[in-house]
Amino acid sequence: MDSIATVRGPVLRPGDTVAVVSPAGPAEPELVEVGLDLFRSWGLNPVLGAHALDRDGFLAGRDEDRAADLNAALRDPQVRAVVATRGGYGAQRIVDEIDLAAARRDPKPVVGFSDITALQLALWRGARLACVHGPGLAWRPSRTGDLSAESLRDALLTTRPVVVKQDPAAPTAPVTCGGSAAGTLLGGNLCLLTTSLGTPDFPDLAGAVLLIEDVAEPPYKVDRMLTQLRRAGALAEVAAVAVGQFVGADADPATTTEVLTDALGQLGVPVLGGLPIGHGDGQLTVPVGVPATLDAEAGTLTASAAVC
Repeated sequence: MDSIATVRGPVLRPGDTVAVVSPAGPAEPELVEVGLDLFRSWGLNPVLGAHALDRDGFLAGRDEDRAADLNAALRDPQVRAVVATRGGYGAQRIVDEIDLAAARRDPKPVVGFSDITALQLALWRGARLACVHGPGLAWRPSRTGDLSAESLRDALLTTRPVVVKQDPAAPTAPVTCGGSAAGTLLGGNLCLLTTSLGTPDFPDLAGAVLLIEDVAEPPYKVDRMLTQLRRAGALAEVAAVAVGQFVGADADPATTTEVLTDALGQLGVPVLGGLPIGHGDGQLTVPVGVPATLDAEAGTLTASAAVC
């Protein structure tokens, strides 16, 4: 991994404007309203992008409109953070249109997960921008309750390191190999990471702590993606692997756990499973593109703040 320093945006303060955009799939307006109210309760000023509630089939409007909203947020000096409403599909269709010069000129965290991983990888590649892997603003309290809200708030409104602890009861908790390692925390959604192979956005994972999570991917597809990453040489020099939530695919999660244990155990590096990061209930927030330490013995992933 090269030595270019991570770029961070400033910590959010009461009154700051947060741009709300939909770079991928269409959001449900009623869930967006819940998220807007949540951000307002933190003293922030969330502002919907012009096309944030658009819908065009499985996309949140036309490619050019989704890209325009994202770039308007990156270019606006009044905007101090950018939050996606949700993931879904479509971010890779606009990733080449990101105004990376604006992201370098006026860094601000971009918040989201799932399909938004594609944007965060591009912002890391082109601007070394620290981003935030966390819930979108289309807020569903049944999945992301008070702890999820507190975790996201702390990641944006404080500069404290983020500590995510293993849930021993989580299906992926057994996917653990002892030891500890430090490196830049990179990755996110496994599918988006794999489909970025061969593009300029795929990160150099040498010395990195790799984060992976996914939803609705059956065990054989998880195995296929990890095999592809391994065969491409992408995993050859990772320092450690942080395993988040793998949900919504099969009736027997032990099968996915077995796939992850087999594939990651071959790497010979510390692995920590059972982290509440991803698409499951109680999703917690973690910065990406920042220095992090994974301690499999203590069951913790500790990451530096995405803001300064």
